[in-house]
Amino acid sequence: MPITEPEFRFEPGLLDYETAITTMQSRAAAIHAEGARELVWLVEHPPLFTAGTSADPADLSNPLHFPTYDAGRGGQWTYHGPGQRTAYVMLDLARPHGRIPPRDIKKFVWGLEEWLISTLRQFNIKGERRDGRVGIWVVDGGAEKKIGAIGVRVTRWVSWHGVALNVAPNLDHFAGIVPCGIREHGVTSLEALGISATMEDVDAAMVAAWPAIF
Repeated sequence: MPITEPEFRFEPGLLDYETAITTMQSRAAAIHAEGARELVWLVEHPPLFTAGTSADPADLSNPLHFPTYDAGRGGQWTYHGPGQRTAYVMLDLARPHGRIPPRDIKKFVWGLEEWLISTLRQFNIKGERRDGRVGIWVVDGGAEKKIGAIGVRVTRWVSWHGVALNVAPNLDHFAGIVPCGIREHGVTSLEALGISATMEDVDAAMVAAWPAIF
């Protein structure tokens, strides 16, 4: 069977988290069992917190009583909400994808990081990696702040979950958790950095950045 490019799906409105999980599970299973087309699914969620497999209950305060979910992905606590672009990436990692060799999860995570860095570059924002800190970081007024989160799961060599990029969310909502277990650094967004970009602008940048990596 010839290899096709992943489907890019743009979900309208705010997607409930339970639907996201069940849809990802179903598509990942179909990719493994039936060779279904791979999927990059771009969504927004209503305000909620998700716990990764390393999440510490002490890192959740949740004063606004947002719903919380066990995500089953790697990582710790993450906030999702309006104004944040979440991209769920379902790929068959048993085969190569561009610069990503087969069955190399570390390189796959590197690719997701590079995808966000390349996306931010199109808005003249320098996104950076930090040793020992998951996600993508920017320097804002001398302080390091997180602008992109990464949390993945791989089941039978098919990836699911993915990345979240802060476009224009309510940054106060992040105060309900210790994002990714990191207390000493804050969070930021394109909007907070003075970039007036629509979600459609960000989607176009993400699509444009994809082929050079995957």
